[in-house]
Amino acid sequence: MSADNNSSSDGSISRLTRREFLQEVSSTALALGAVGLAGTSAFGKENKMANDGPKKGVLYDMLPSKLSMEDRFKLAKDVGFDGVEAPPISDPNDAEKMRTAAETAGIPIHSVIYGGWDPTLSDPDPAKAEQSLKNAEAALNGAKIMGAETMLLVPGVVNAQTRYVDCYNRTQKHVHKLIPLAEKLGIVICIEEVWNNFLMSPLEYCRYIDEFKSPWVQAYFDVGNVVRFAWPQDWILTVAKRIKKVHLKDFKGGPGLWGDGHFCPLLEGSIDWHAVREAFHTIGYNSFMTTELQGGDEAYLRDVSSRVDKILAS
Repeated sequence: MSADNNSSSDGSISRLTRREFLQEVSSTALALGAVGLAGTSAFGKENKMANDGPKKGVLYDMLPSKLSMEDRFKLAKDVGFDGVEAPPISDPNDAEKMRTAAETAGIPIHSVIYGGWDPTLSDPDPAKAEQSLKNAEAALNGAKIMGAETMLLVPGVVNAQTRYVDCYNRTQKHVHKLIPLAEKLGIVICIEEVWNNFLMSPLEYCRYIDEFKSPWVQAYFDVGNVVRFAWPQDWILTVAKRIKKVHLKDFKGGPGLWGDGHFCPLLEGSIDWHAVREAFHTIGYNSFMTTELQGGDEAYLRDVSSRVDKILAS
């Protein structure tokens, strides 16, 4: 799929011939069955709630560390969240304890925020890149034990040591290696757009994901991360159905204000939340929107939960 093809209103970035269209329909039908959009497999739990609109999630690390694991999950539910995004856990026993604590509190672990920064899959040192691959495999296995549906992955970083084209090729090669395990476990690998000097336009973001030709590699869209150089509602409409999970945070600043902006509390930044909510409605997004903010006590978390309610109602 070429990056210079025109983007349509539904987020597609290619013009298809009739034969290509029929092939696309056929492959999409198979993909939908594999991912479980009918209410089974990887997204079975969330699609039972699909008609209810987006769900509110919170990072586990935002919950007070002074509380026990069980009480942290209980607090997340008590202040109004529908799910928790857990840190990566490689030890099976620890992952099982995390799942048990969530189940006891009656709130699901919907995703694992693995990341993948240290080392990255794009590292020019083959040994480090291989270690990154092993770390990602461990995170996928942990995600399965915890009952998660998705794993957030930052594929690589472009810097003085790693050229853009090398980051693109290396990370695609390594993510391809992760797909069989992700499919076996039923965990969707969700590529996040971050400040890593990589995948800096929605068209390229779509192209990067589409080139895997797999329902097990999709998008984790962070609303706040693009504000320094773009408009999140534009990205949402372009990336469209590829978006499987969402992070919520706000940013004060905007395109052209490089270096002048900063992250801030929800509803206090430059994001047009009404436009963002309309964009999500247009693409039919009904999964988790998870707050990725600093942590705090119960009063703080209740305020965050209330702010998300206002965003969803905007």
